[in-house]
Amino acid sequence: MTERVVLAIGTRKGLFVAVAAKGRRRFALHGPFAPGVPVYAALIDVRGTPRLYASSCSAFFGMKVLRSTDLGKTFKETKSPPAFPKKDGRAVANIWALEPGRGRKELWCGVEPASLFRSEDRGDSWELVPGISNHEHARQWQPGAGGLCLHTILRDGDRVHLGISTGGHYLSEDGGVTFEASNEGVGAGFVPDPFPVFGQCVHKIARHADAPGRLYMQNHGGWAEWAGPGGPRPDIGVLRSDDHGRTWRSIAKGLPSDFGFPIVVHPHDPDTVYVVPLEVMTRTCPGGAPAVWRSENGGASWRRLARGLPKKESFFTVQRDALAVDELRSPALYLGTTTGQLWIGRDGGEEWDCLFGALPPIHCVKVAVV
Repeated sequence: MTERVVLAIGTRKGLFVAVAAKGRRRFALHGPFAPGVPVYAALIDVRGTPRLYASSCSAFFGMKVLRSTDLGKTFKETKSPPAFPKKDGRAVANIWALEPGRGRKELWCGVEPASLFRSEDRGDSWELVPGISNHEHARQWQPGAGGLCLHTILRDGDRVHLGISTGGHYLSEDGGVTFEASNEGVGAGFVPDPFPVFGQCVHKIARHADAPGRLYMQNHGGWAEWAGPGGPRPDIGVLRSDDHGRTWRSIAKGLPSDFGFPIVVHPHDPDTVYVVPLEVMTRTCPGGAPAVWRSENGGASWRRLARGLPKKESFFTVQRDALAVDELRSPALYLGTTTGQLWIGRDGGEEWDCLFGALPPIHCVKVAVV
């Protein structure tokens, strides 16, 4: 069967699916699915028969998980969404992350208020993961501007890394049974002590399987460019860890801002990482001139990639899951904006074109070659 590039695009008004041949010359767009309902999380699960999953988070109809077994032509609801036990006192307000687990049927789900759920039947039933959901810190976490969300789930054997806004980075080394805050070097410029044990507003974490122990983080920075309470703070927004997330150091030097939301790693090179710097007050690219920035040496230096993107007067935001990269030999990046454009950056981001120019505001973009 001919390989195809599949995009799952979560927007404010439903999920769209776009499919193209490997050449990526033309994408056919399908949807919207869950029309009119915000979709903040999507997953293209390539284990065995490809399956697409998406959240459907309605204030009127409640939380749902959608599943497709025909590459996004049709979707059906799973038998049940993640939900807290009746006696817990919390209610799921949003679904922020869907990720594959170890077994072919296992899924992990991060929600708001920040908690973790696990399914062993492809999303038909869910169980709360108590090691983080009932952690001693959990009732002390505070919501950020986007809510109190568990948005990043990364697995590395028995290690599980979680990103929580505003809880910080939590690490499990026993497969998700227990978790510890692991934020040494991760800053929180909005509190009196800029380096607390927990309470950081982590925006996204990324890793590459070929570099065991290394992680990249986009944190809530911007405190060096804007002298907030207490005066200027160090660059604490773009970080790297080389010891499985136990300690972190800044790699923001050379960027126009250390504030931003997404961070992704090149599929074939763990030294190549991409970010989208934003101005801290406006959440838009510096000067209204959009660009993706790439480092090819693990964050030691950065280069601006903007050929084909608007040169000025484009004041959109790129949210934490709205930047993705495919795994073809010459990979392309996919960037979704809050003004409804989906851009493709061919040749690793060297040349940008607009695939779709008038979608609803984009929350997340996921890609897979199937």
